[in-house]
Amino acid sequence: MSIALPLALTMGDPSGIGPELTLKAYAASKARDLAPFFLLADPAHLARVAAELRLDVPIEATTPQEAAQVFARALPVVPPGVAVVGVPGRPDPGDAPATILSIERAVACVAAGEARAVVTNPIAKAVLYDAGFAHPGHTEFLGELAARLFSDAPARRAVMMLWANELAVVPITIHIALAEAPRRLTRELIVETGAIVAADLAARFGIGSPRLAFAGLNPHAGENGAMGREEIEVIAPAIAELRAAGINASGPYPADTLFHAKARAAYDVALCPTHDQALIPIKTLAFDRGVNVTLGLPFVRTSPDHGTAFDIAGKGVADATSLVEALQLADRMTR
Repeated sequence: MSIALPLALTMGDPSGIGPELTLKAYAASKARDLAPFFLLADPAHLARVAAELRLDVPIEATTPQEAAQVFARALPVVPPGVAVVGVPGRPDPGDAPATILSIERAVACVAAGEARAVVTNPIAKAVLYDAGFAHPGHTEFLGELAARLFSDAPARRAVMMLWANELAVVPITIHIALAEAPRRLTRELIVETGAIVAADLAARFGIGSPRLAFAGLNPHAGENGAMGREEIEVIAPAIAELRAAGINASGPYPADTLFHAKARAAYDVALCPTHDQALIPIKTLAFDRGVNVTLGLPFVRTSPDHGTAFDIAGKGVADATSLVEALQLADRMTR
């Protein structure tokens, strides 16, 4: 895919900090040498946010085809065709259709060869649920869009990876209750996840033989069965299957000793049975710089590693670092 194509940025929840982050990212684009991107959003709403926050950012409604040229003089905004009614800090379920359409249009732009990657601003899942959104989160919705819009792409499950220079992590089970995780953690799920991660680290990140380290589910990785048998009966056999397939997989390791500096030097990505096992260490190490990357898709998708932050929306204090990192990583991954 040509690197001359811009990146497609979704608006996220328009009442969150996404609009502010986008304006600040564009303002910093020359200093940070960002690749051209366009925002799929309501231009009038974005202009209101810019005026309220006194951000002197030129905004120009355009098309995906013209966005790269517009980027040199203004923030290119491609209207998805649905107006926004919410205001910063006060989410409105009435904006759910515009939020969803922005994501759909971004993926469609990549499928049509009008953009080379999707970067998503944060959404509020609870707001979308109130409007009938049927997916647990961004990751699962993007997987459905991939199947719908990329009919010739191999069928693979979408996998969430959180990435920073210091650490990359993958939660094997994601948006489910903690009590459900042991039941969902099957050998097949672990093998499938590991294979997808290894393939995309090689293809998207240029790592020749990715080193995958697996955390145990139980304290002390089960202590040889004394604290649980999932490591013996599920995780270790899955690791053996991955190794038999030529993937550099190791573990299971106790999760409480997997993330100090010396341990991190021994692997390229840590795969953890539960959501918080993976996300707590990276958000501790790189809260403002972490990037959410969806693996297993026929296109590149990145996102800031934080939420909508309704409590600070409209106050002008949001930090755009994670969005800038997400834009830079999407650019890197598509080169």
